[in-house]
Amino acid sequence: MTRQHSPRVVVVTGASGGIGRATARAFAERGDDVALLARGAAGLHGAAEDVTRCGRRALPIEVDVADQQALEDAADRIEAELGPIEVWVNVAFTSVFARFVDIEPEEYDRVTAVSYTGYVNGTRTALKRMLPRDRGTIVQVGSALAYRGIPLQSAYCGAKHAIQGFNEAVRTELLHEHSGVRTTMVQMPAVNTPQFNWVLSKLPHQAQPVPPIYQPEVAARAVVYAADHPRRREYWVGATTAATLIANALAPGLLDRYLARTGFASQQTKEPKPAGQPANLWQPADGAAGHDYGAHGAFDDRSHASSPQVWASQHHGLLGAVVALGASAALVRRVRR
Repeated sequence: MTRQHSPRVVVVTGASGGIGRATARAFAERGDDVALLARGAAGLHGAAEDVTRCGRRALPIEVDVADQQALEDAADRIEAELGPIEVWVNVAFTSVFARFVDIEPEEYDRVTAVSYTGYVNGTRTALKRMLPRDRGTIVQVGSALAYRGIPLQSAYCGAKHAIQGFNEAVRTELLHEHSGVRTTMVQMPAVNTPQFNWVLSKLPHQAQPVPPIYQPEVAARAVVYAADHPRRREYWVGATTAATLIANALAPGLLDRYLARTGFASQQTKEPKPAGQPANLWQPADGAAGHDYGAHGAFDDRSHASSPQVWASQHHGLLGAVVALGASAALVRRVRR
């Protein structure tokens, strides 16, 4: 899609791989300059090449989102070299695949510092610059797990639930102040990202996303759309996200029992976990090895490249009007009979 207005300066955290990597490329493809924030040098270098191949400016910065001052310094550099930040996308996270009782306190604290407090730090950094200008958009990349906890991911689910509440609180404050700054959240389904090869896992078998799985480009397109239409409080990506959130609202106890029965097996393949698999909890997985993992994980052959539900989420008003029109026509036909 060709944009008709001037390029924006977009910041993407967690830009070295997965959804963050695909999102950075999607913004560049539509004509935006992108600042890329992550810890891993190899992934950042690859992401910067993705952006420059699109003819846009890239600014890769090695930074840990758990470090507030480091984010402030990064933002100062971004505005000095690229210009005022207009869109900030929080994506960066880490996690541990394990039962809660098998996660050490310091591991749990680290997941929370990156996956929750990192979003808080990014939002604070963005607002500090956007509020005086009374414009800008912050997109929080969330998950169906922001509403529905599942086994083996207690730290990640806790972080996503926290982001949900945090974002709602900030959003209502901005609305109260009639601010021109917007926040929105995009709730993601299972996505084919490299995280299953680099997140710390204590499981006996290789971790996997719960099918159905979507390609990271599906998520990225949804993030770009949300950045362009931030008045909506949130967007749902994938039919499974919609089904999970609806089922959890209607029958949470039943879903508890279903996940207790299926949640362990569905998050693991039948293959044993590879010996020496890297873990990015404390250090970036692409650090010492210098390996660029890219946007995609190991499940390309099982992943969907599109989602009709995303269109429905983005155009629910039009969809509702069509449904209402169809219902009205059916009623008219029935009356005439």
